[in-house]
Amino acid sequence: MSPAPESKQDRRPPYQHAADELRRDILQGRIKPGEQMPAIRELQERFGVANMTMRSALNVLRDEGLIYTIHGRGSFVADHNPDGELSANYTAPAWYLANKGEKVGPAGQGAGGPDDTEAAEDVGTTLAEVLTALRDEIRALSADHQELRREVEELKAAQQPKP
Repeated sequence: MSPAPESKQDRRPPYQHAADELRRDILQGRIKPGEQMPAIRELQERFGVANMTMRSALNVLRDEGLIYTIHGRGSFVADHNPDGELSANYTAPAWYLANKGEKVGPAGQGAGGPDDTEAAEDVGTTLAEVLTALRDEIRALSADHQELRREVEELKAAQQPKP
């Protein structure tokens, strides 16, 4: 088996590559705040990906607060400051900061600038600590979710007519 070409060395999924490129376009002002994002079909052709892959990339940007979607109208760029920081306390995702070799700062400290590194050192938060905290929070939410499902099933069973 031959080694992967240089373009294949990065093993991240294609939706993350597309999200990274669109994030750069937004933060560098190529797509301005309030401006509508290109149609999904155009983005699919630009990145050479499937419909669901492109939707996943847009979901990443939506989760980060970089874009918002209006049903039936499309996706639009959220407002952010001219220096590239979002006005809504944007923090780049942990995997993005890890790829840049930076520590993860506390929420609301910006998008990986020099202040983030200093703040992270002050707080002593490392990527591993953040990921551990997120894992624990996900586990707690999952347990809550399971408990709610059980309660719903019990309520449904109680409402079933007895034969």
